[in-house]
Amino acid sequence: MEVLSADQVEAIHEASLYILENFGIEVMSAHALDLFARAGAKVDHGAMTVRLDRGLVAEALKTAPAAYALTPSNPANTVHLGGNTINFTLVAGPPNVHDMERGRRAGNLRDYADLVRLAQHFNCITMIGNQVCAPVELPANSRHLDTYFTNLTLSDKSFHVSAIGRGRALDGIHMMAIARGITLDEMARDPGVTTIISVNSPRRFDDMMAEGLITMAEHGQSVCITPFTLMGAMSPVTLAGALAQQNAEALFGIVLAQLVRPGAPVMYGAFTSNVDMKSGAPAFGTPENTKANIASGQLARRYKLPYRTTPGSASNAADAQGTYETLMALWGAVLGHGNLIYHAAGWQEGGLTASFEKFIIDVEMIQHMMEFLKPIEVNEAELAVEALGQVPTGGHFFGEAHTLERYSTAFYQPILSNWQNYEAWQEAGALDATARATQLWKKALEEYQQPAMDAAVREELEAYVARRKQEIGQGEP
Repeated sequence: MEVLSADQVEAIHEASLYILENFGIEVMSAHALDLFARAGAKVDHGAMTVRLDRGLVAEALKTAPAAYALTPSNPANTVHLGGNTINFTLVAGPPNVHDMERGRRAGNLRDYADLVRLAQHFNCITMIGNQVCAPVELPANSRHLDTYFTNLTLSDKSFHVSAIGRGRALDGIHMMAIARGITLDEMARDPGVTTIISVNSPRRFDDMMAEGLITMAEHGQSVCITPFTLMGAMSPVTLAGALAQQNAEALFGIVLAQLVRPGAPVMYGAFTSNVDMKSGAPAFGTPENTKANIASGQLARRYKLPYRTTPGSASNAADAQGTYETLMALWGAVLGHGNLIYHAAGWQEGGLTASFEKFIIDVEMIQHMMEFLKPIEVNEAELAVEALGQVPTGGHFFGEAHTLERYSTAFYQPILSNWQNYEAWQEAGALDATARATQLWKKALEEYQQPAMDAAVREELEAYVARRKQEIGQGEP
């Protein structure tokens, strides 16, 4: 879908280049400043700012691939980014976790593991984000090793690594290579992990994010540049102004990745929404957020880059508000053709909480979207009956073989199970959608099957984690 005209897309593009050429971006990494300086950018080392010529931007875009794939330990779960694909990930990053039986609590490794099991169980979740909830009981400087190990042993899907500095990124790359039984050179030619580089909007790359980006690009792994542009706070209050800033920041990171390694896989990331102008609180699932999701897809396609976006909700509960806000943003993400729809399942409380019930509700919406995205089938035999309004042989349309076959697919079973008459619903406990979601996530955990892993591979992963924890404990990055 397009909400911007071709002229409007070009106007935003030109405004972005004006920002890069005249105002620049603050870069708090000496390493990154040197890379830009060697490429001919205008670098002020004292102010730590970089101004990019539009020609440098154009040359970088020529080497950025339009599409690529991430191969996990199970090649059947390869993630295709770019082109005519849409992928959905688990929520990532919340410090808290919640379910209706145990309430809201700090993130922990046990809940982390259960959420990864749920992501493995439901095939509509294509990959795992960066720490579905932060296991805060573990040391902050080494907990990424525990989460990577959990991802690799409880799932065989690709995942996002943390790129807060060089060490965390390298650990994720090494551990995925071990799980796949390949070398780092082979991983560079066939990437298996990705990361989100969050721009510290407005117009600032901090040193840790810059170093993480450089490390991932050096090793040929996927990098998604995502400005954090909330209208009225970190960006202008108008959608056009916010998109111009977002576009400038995204292009800047894409250029840096290509300077490190021409051809490095990069994604155009968007996270433009607005804040409540009365309280300053972030808002998601708003009309502005939905428009931004669609418009950002147009910008990504203008540069022929894979596109990452996000649905979201500011609701504190897995309730009607959480559902309609998420669905509003999800429509924007799908109609904007996000190749990677991040935080697609489990996001609650503006990203502060990973919710088990919200995960199930989101999975239901994702399944609807997946069915919506299927091409329409035109069957002449069906049209002869249905278009003319003739009564089928069985006396009703639901009795026809083609109808029974279509609505008995595995996809429709979870939905049909809720199509009960009022009396049956009452007898079953009169549960609303959130209460049914509690039953469903518990049932899914019971049915979960852990993917097989060679014992030698697991031992190698365990040894890597133990060695790196010891190194980190001794002060090594």
